[in-house]
Amino acid sequence: MNSYFLKNALVLGLLSAIGPFAIDMYLPALPTIGHSLGASPEAVQASLMAFFISLGIGQMIYGPLSDMFGRKPPLYFGLVLFALSSIGCALAPNVHTLIALRLLQGLGASAGMVVPRAVVRDLHTGTDATRLMSLLMLVFSVSPILAPLTGSLLIEWAGWRSVFWTVAIAAVMALALLFSSLRETRHAGERAQSDVRSAIKAYGLLLRDRHFLGLVFIGAFGISSFFAYLANSSFVLIDHYGFTPREFSLAFSANAASFIGVSQFTGRLGVRFGLVPMVRVAVTGYAAILTLLLVLNLLGNDHLNVMLALLFIGYGFLGLVVPTTAVLALEEHGAIAGTASALMGTLQFVTGAAVMALVDLFVDGTARPMVAGIAGCAIVSFIIAWVTLRGVKAHAAAA
Repeated sequence: MNSYFLKNALVLGLLSAIGPFAIDMYLPALPTIGHSLGASPEAVQASLMAFFISLGIGQMIYGPLSDMFGRKPPLYFGLVLFALSSIGCALAPNVHTLIALRLLQGLGASAGMVVPRAVVRDLHTGTDATRLMSLLMLVFSVSPILAPLTGSLLIEWAGWRSVFWTVAIAAVMALALLFSSLRETRHAGERAQSDVRSAIKAYGLLLRDRHFLGLVFIGAFGISSFFAYLANSSFVLIDHYGFTPREFSLAFSANAASFIGVSQFTGRLGVRFGLVPMVRVAVTGYAAILTLLLVLNLLGNDHLNVMLALLFIGYGFLGLVVPTTAVLALEEHGAIAGTASALMGTLQFVTGAAVMALVDLFVDGTARPMVAGIAGCAIVSFIIAWVTLRGVKAHAAAA
């Protein structure tokens, strides 16, 4: 694996991590923000949901723009918007202002979510793309593994507002990295074929492509199960099980480490067994483990260690599903990779926001609503996978 391949993985992974960094550092602060701003848990969670919604919708804008103007200009704009809105969040006087600024922050962060996937497709296809995507996710993993712990330490040391000052600084550093280390991968001749009309036509084409949509929603419901955990775990682990913010950060990081660690085997397993069979097996294990967790919870088993162990295993299986389905979904749409990546990201984040809102309706102070939401997503992902991938040849995606 050459140094250019590794450099691309590092740069694209760090750019992708900016948005999640603003989520994961923020999680340990949710109860503290509520107390500081005199806001209810529902209002504080609304600030998180606002970020998710704009993070999803913004990708619909940046994707076509990256096809029209190249990959780098939308990234520059998004990072600047993210940095400015992060400063605004740090100065927010009340929860309503915070929610509005989190919307803007999500719009800025969405550029870093959609454009790096398109760059991967510009550079590679098949198992090479899967290797790069999994390496990108390895770098990306710095956010869910280290950010909650970093956030909890910052909160203890300087209060919750310091989290937003930190992510603003991270955005400025990302701008410098983008300028110095990433070349443009969407060439002028390719951009000439892209305009607003072609973007609308491309979205129409993608929305009629059942195979593309199936692959997108396998990943969407998989990611949504993690979103359900992300939105509720701080309240469940801190308020229900009595964790400190630092203990919560370590528990959260363990599940993220499982997801990211296993994802590094996607390239090797894809070459050996084929990408499609790997997804089938992984999504089956993922659904089976999390269904078992729900059944145990319904039978009255509320033991923390059981829940954490099964989540750790289940999210490990998910680490094989998400990067692989992303590569498979983009495989046949290289000419409109930015638009396809945008629609994928939007559908995934809107699905995640809907799942978070649904779980929020049943919050009762216990782990059961969160566990039910996570298991429900796993079951839906399993069903979509077996319908979408039925009859697909193993070699088709690994060629």
